[in-house]
Amino acid sequence: MATRGRGAAAAALLVALSAALPPARGFSVPLQRPADCGADRYFDSSRLACAPCGAHQRQSAGGERWGRRGSGGSALNPPPAAGDARSGSGCSGGTAALGHGGERREGAGSSKDLRGFSTAIKSAFVLFPSGSSCVCEPGYRMVSSNGGFSVTCEKCPENMSGVTQDGWNCITCPKGLTSKGNCKCPNNEILVERSIDGVLLNEAMCVHCNGSEHSFSASDASGSRCVRCEKTFIQVSKSCDCNSPNILTGGLCFLAREGLPPKGVATIRFAQLGITLTSAWFLKNLQSSAFACWLYSNLTACQALGNMCVMNMNSLSSSSTDACGLFQYIFVSTARVGIIHSIPYWRHNLPWLYYGDQPGLASQVLEKNHFPTTFTFKGTDKDVKLKFIAASFDAAGNFLKWQSLEGGILQLCPDTQTKLNAAYVFGTTYQQSCKISVSKILLDFANPVFYDLFLEYNDGNGQQYLWAVPVLNLNLQYNEKFVNQGSNMNNWLLTRRFFLVDALSGKESDLGKPPRVIRIASKITISIRLVSHTQRGTIYPPLITVDYTDVLIQNPETQSVMVSFAVSYEMNQSEAQIQTDIALGVLGGLAVLWSLLKTAGWKRRTGSSIIDLQTVFKFLLFYAGDLANVFFIITVGTGIYWLIFFKAQQFVSVLLPLPSQEEDFVTYIACAFSLKALQFLHLLVSQLAIDIFFIDWERPKGKVLKAVEGEGVVKSAAAPVSIWRTYFIANEWNEIQTMRKINPLFQVLAVLFFLEVVGFSNLALMDASSSLARSSESYVAPWSRILRFGVSAALWIAIAILQVIFFAVIYERFVEDKISQFVDLCCVSNISVFLLSHNCFGHYIHGRSVHGHADTNMEEMNMNLKREAENLCSQRGLLPNTDGQTFQISISRKMRLHYDWIHETLTKKRGPARLLDSSANTFEQSTRAYNAMNKFLSSFIDHVHKEMDYIVKDKLLLERILGMEFMEPIEKSIFYNDEGHSFSDVLFYGNETTLLIFDILFFSVVDLASQSFVLAAILTYLQQELFRFIRNTLGQKNLASKTLVDQRFLI
Repeated sequence: MATRGRGAAAAALLVALSAALPPARGFSVPLQRPADCGADRYFDSSRLACAPCGAHQRQSAGGERWGRRGSGGSALNPPPAAGDARSGSGCSGGTAALGHGGERREGAGSSKDLRGFSTAIKSAFVLFPSGSSCVCEPGYRMVSSNGGFSVTCEKCPENMSGVTQDGWNCITCPKGLTSKGNCKCPNNEILVERSIDGVLLNEAMCVHCNGSEHSFSASDASGSRCVRCEKTFIQVSKSCDCNSPNILTGGLCFLAREGLPPKGVATIRFAQLGITLTSAWFLKNLQSSAFACWLYSNLTACQALGNMCVMNMNSLSSSSTDACGLFQYIFVSTARVGIIHSIPYWRHNLPWLYYGDQPGLASQVLEKNHFPTTFTFKGTDKDVKLKFIAASFDAAGNFLKWQSLEGGILQLCPDTQTKLNAAYVFGTTYQQSCKISVSKILLDFANPVFYDLFLEYNDGNGQQYLWAVPVLNLNLQYNEKFVNQGSNMNNWLLTRRFFLVDALSGKESDLGKPPRVIRIASKITISIRLVSHTQRGTIYPPLITVDYTDVLIQNPETQSVMVSFAVSYEMNQSEAQIQTDIALGVLGGLAVLWSLLKTAGWKRRTGSSIIDLQTVFKFLLFYAGDLANVFFIITVGTGIYWLIFFKAQQFVSVLLPLPSQEEDFVTYIACAFSLKALQFLHLLVSQLAIDIFFIDWERPKGKVLKAVEGEGVVKSAAAPVSIWRTYFIANEWNEIQTMRKINPLFQVLAVLFFLEVVGFSNLALMDASSSLARSSESYVAPWSRILRFGVSAALWIAIAILQVIFFAVIYERFVEDKISQFVDLCCVSNISVFLLSHNCFGHYIHGRSVHGHADTNMEEMNMNLKREAENLCSQRGLLPNTDGQTFQISISRKMRLHYDWIHETLTKKRGPARLLDSSANTFEQSTRAYNAMNKFLSSFIDHVHKEMDYIVKDKLLLERILGMEFMEPIEKSIFYNDEGHSFSDVLFYGNETTLLIFDILFFSVVDLASQSFVLAAILTYLQQELFRFIRNTLGQKNLASKTLVDQRFLI
């Protein structure tokens, strides 16, 4: 019971506490930063909030509390930052301490080993976070301290007003106090607070460092101990002082004499921002680096000078004495020193920064020599990978290490190791871009690293060699001009060294403060060019292009910069372009001739011989369709060529065109689509305007009694002929108007299946792999628009051909052939089809029943079919003893005029009757016109009209090929035997090629615009359905209008 009671009490307490919490702020805390705390409060890291300091205390500042990382100073006396040289004294903590690698030139060139030049800022101690605790105010010592506010302070007596460096004791300071209340000593003296055994002195002492010849010592930068003077002080002045006229710069002492490099300009230009500022780094190290490099050939000094030139974008000007001007001064002045590795641009002791001192050598560097090894798409690891290796240096000129570019050394955007390393697989076009916060850049790249890039290869004996990779710095200025931003290689000035981020040169007054401006390599591109006509994968030397962005630091947390890294492959496409232009010219000329033949045939079929504006317009329409076919053939051929020869090659001989080189190809596709769309609309309009009539051969059987309206009498009349057979044939014709030789829905789904499910779309990636399956961890290269079109067009054509073969060989032979069945149905129904696609040209389907009539019962119908199957009746053909039922007809002008006269009365409505389609007058008039047309056409077929007779003949082979008729029907019309059912030319069925090409081009245009096969498939199917609906709807109206078949029966 007691346990249960305690549980109930705890639950009640919990409920009470939860009820007391504000509903909106139950788990929120205020945001406070150390900078918000002020001078009398500190930042409590346990509460993440500001807390008050105690009496006589203030917030600690950066550098007031130190922790030891190694030897080099007392725990509370930090060692100096490198370069903090005291005025005129030669302490060894100077900025540019000589000591690693180099020579000193004296007089005629005598040298002395002076190892080392380093301006790196190093420290053996670590600062505690600023503002995270309280310290005693000046004049107070600590009695106890447990961190934070747990500090007890006590005021020092009047005679011991100073506080020791550690803050725990009071001490007398004979030479004054610092702003923090500690003792201070003059230059070249060190502060001593304790005896050698650690006993605290009552009065601090300032001990002078002995600078005589036997000791050569001076106080270090922190003033805590005496150390040996820097070597240049001893060599120049034989003491630890660098007095006039000697030159003190960067913590080094130089002998004033003629021949020294000119005084350097410690400014750096940020051209994008229009800002020129004095760099603290340059001010501190530029002159000393130039002097040490010039006088002593000091290796790190020369490297540091070169790095400062690189930070200045390698810009050269004949009148400037900036870092690059000083470097060029030394480079020119050391011509006698000699060169390295027989490279004229690489002097002894100097870094290799330029390919020459002026523009114009880029073509020789990039195209004169081939890279001395070959690459393959399918081979060993050494043949398929680009082995880039970089020599890296810090800003002080110290060599850091050799490092491979694999692992994302140059890629600022984060990614998996596999995807980062894919950039160096030969043949893989690589693109990576992202947006990076400026705060992250400042955190990750506080100190710049400089790279000299090489490409590794092996000779025939397996010896490893390096090929220097030139750099095209787009921000370089030569005599105030951006010479590298143009496409003319002869204007370029190539360089060698580059960096990713420079957050050092933009610091104005204090190297310990954040920079005002940073410079970021926002766009890096490695270009690989294939040697023309190579069969073994020979390339020119690679080129790395770097584009820097200057960022003015305002709010690093909210600022960001877009960066990208790319590897591109290219070859000279001029020969391919010439071949394409030749093919386009030849095929375009043939298209003109073919269009002229079509126009001549069209003029013959229209019965006109006058070349008028309509003729010119028709020629342009024909030429648009033929030119579309030319563009289509060229683009499909180009796409399939690159697909096969690029993906299937082992020894590299071709490389894909760059995206910029694909513009002509995309233009060709756009032209092909536009022209083909024009041809398709022309086809659609032509089919919707054909003249068609169904000739009913059925004759009345017997007579019937019929009441005469208005007279009240009954007379005998011929029995009416059923109209249902005509309606039936019209309905069947309506159904086959939009029938095609392929199934459009299956076509779209099959193409999409092979592209997206099977993986054929992966063949369109700009890499060397021909695999259809890719792992999710692997890098996905960008799409090639040429390959994308080639793959999709090849699948469209292949699947369409398979469909046509299937329907022609299997389906139409063993299942149903609607075109042939329609001809049979006409014969069984005793209905012929007379249609005119042109003014004087058209088609005729002879459907006259061999049995004389078709309006009968089922028994007689079956009997007639049986007799026909057993050859017990005559044949179906128009001519006796023939089976020819379909004809191309070329009618005479007289025949056409008579047809138009009857057709005009067939469709004309006079007076108010035209507003009432159901009026008796309209029906009677239409019926009479229909009967007149039926009687005229049936009598025409039966050779009744001798003045409008016709003959039947076969077309010549050349006429079939050219699609035109040589003989003009002047007196008699001509019926050409047509076993190929060419009447389907007025249907979708007979224009499958045009429709298929239009679908392919529509699919490709949508895909190239959206880079989505799925969207392209959906829109292609929708446009197919849209045009099918338009063709079917308007075709029904035309059919009803021309044949007097009520549209309600066309289902």
